[in-house]
Amino acid sequence: MNQWAFVVGAYALTFLGTAALCFGCWRSMRRAETAAQKLSDKS
Repeated sequence: MNQWAFVVGAYALTFLGTAALCFGCWRSMRRAETAAQKLSDKS
């Protein structure tokens, strides 16, 4: 079997995992910013 299928699969899995991690971190950051804004608005 050709090894390039595994190489491409590994790169695709790495790219998708990195994208999912970045998206999750971005959503968490947005929630934290919203919570911080709500706290500063109460003052």
